[in-house]
Amino acid sequence: MLPLAVRAQQPDTARPAALPDSVRQVRLENVDVAPAAVDTKGWLLMDKDIQTELEGAVYNLYNFKYDKAERQFRSLRRRYPNHPMPYFLLGLSTWWKIMPSGIQTTLYDKQFFAYMDTTIAKGEAMYKADNQNYEASFFLAAGYGFDGRLHAERHDWRKATVSAKRALDYLDKSKEANGLSPEFLFGQALFNYYAVWIPDNYPLLKPVLLFFPKGNKQLGLQQLRNVADNGFYVGPEARVFLMRILLNEEDKPEQAMPLARYLATTYPDNGYFQRIYANICFRQGEFRECERVSRDMLEKLNQGLPGYEANSGRYATYFLGYLMQNRYKNYTKAKEYYQRCIVFAELNGETKYGFYVFANLALARLADKAKDAPAARRYYTVVLDKSERKSEQYREAKAYLKTK
Repeated sequence: MLPLAVRAQQPDTARPAALPDSVRQVRLENVDVAPAAVDTKGWLLMDKDIQTELEGAVYNLYNFKYDKAERQFRSLRRRYPNHPMPYFLLGLSTWWKIMPSGIQTTLYDKQFFAYMDTTIAKGEAMYKADNQNYEASFFLAAGYGFDGRLHAERHDWRKATVSAKRALDYLDKSKEANGLSPEFLFGQALFNYYAVWIPDNYPLLKPVLLFFPKGNKQLGLQQLRNVADNGFYVGPEARVFLMRILLNEEDKPEQAMPLARYLATTYPDNGYFQRIYANICFRQGEFRECERVSRDMLEKLNQGLPGYEANSGRYATYFLGYLMQNRYKNYTKAKEYYQRCIVFAELNGETKYGFYVFANLALARLADKAKDAPAARRYYTVVLDKSERKSEQYREAKAYLKTK
């Protein structure tokens, strides 16, 4: 369900392709007890020594120290060239090079798909040798899930849907190992939540979801919290999804706040975590902390740190512009930050909604207050062009332009 879950968090009018007839339907039960007898010998996923060895690498991955993390992952690959784990971890590192841009950059797509293809190939070889190898099923579900996730972001719905179903096939096979480790529970947790949430909020996807088993939203959230608290490899991913679900899908920013604060403070050089944390602080009225994080983001952007780019700048400059305008009454500084926000939004291609529209709206109001009618008209024209017709800002812009 990863592909559908990701698109669910971002409004989109594109329709997914019809599901191929060749894709079989599977059943997914809520099993979270350990099987009676499983030989986990040789499973890297369960190897505590490997976890100890990779603890620093996982930290570096999420703190955007990609080179340090990947050196350790490549070391693992040299020792276990036929195991899917090192390829999956290298692919996950590549995924987090794509994330800071808001998934806009395609620079790493080929590399990402190559790592996930290799993860799948190595996992299939393990599965063919032993179809009771739940570790192989885990990596096959993860490989197909992340593959579908990026295909969905690129609007390739056919590939995304096929990958989603294949991921679910292997998720179904690995469910019996849920009790062995919280790592195995991650995919099922996402499925349980989104299998209910998506059809309730995206009716166009209901025909596709007829091919999927039923979910359980509350169970999914419970399982996701379990993985977030106890997972090693997928614990940070579980926290990210739980934070986004609580913030976006459940509209409970106060519950998302502890997760956002934890992620932003544990991984202080992760621009994605910082901007989400700043956003929640802004929404919750914690303006002092929002200002601190926003200034830190801009400083790291100016330093050229990995993962700090136009998207981070877009968030930080809007928040600082708002605070300069409304908290400090420094309208000159406010205008500077809003104008920088517009530039960052244009660089990132985010000009149809959000900060781009509201920065132009704020500049229009400031220009009107300063009796600068040409500037006000210019900014209101952008607001009118980019806003939804039923929105308040659209009506405000239309009313102003009618009278001036």
